[in-house]
Amino acid sequence: MITSGEGRTRVWLEVTEVGEDIVITLGGGERSHIGGVVLKVPDEEVRTMPIGTHRDLEVLIPLAEAAYEKYGKSIVVVGGIHIDDATREEILEIVENCKDLASQL
Repeated sequence: MITSGEGRTRVWLEVTEVGEDIVITLGGGERSHIGGVVLKVPDEEVRTMPIGTHRDLEVLIPLAEAAYEKYGKSIVVVGGIHIDDATREEILEIVENCKDLASQL
């Protein structure tokens, strides 16, 4: 497990190899959840599936792109981060922490 941040803005990801492909699970905040799914396969555009009104794709898409750039194989990224009554500063910190996770892949 890879982590970044502390307290309410702590995020984590797990990388699982599935045959020759990779599934990445992202979570954090006060409650992890499934807020979206992103698929990146060779020679195709990124495909997304948002869940409800969650905005998790904003961090899931860059993770999928970073993982594809590093591994060059089919990537699925799933997950979500929730904080009750998050401030703008906390949201920005979560986004930065997710960028840090991407750099650690």
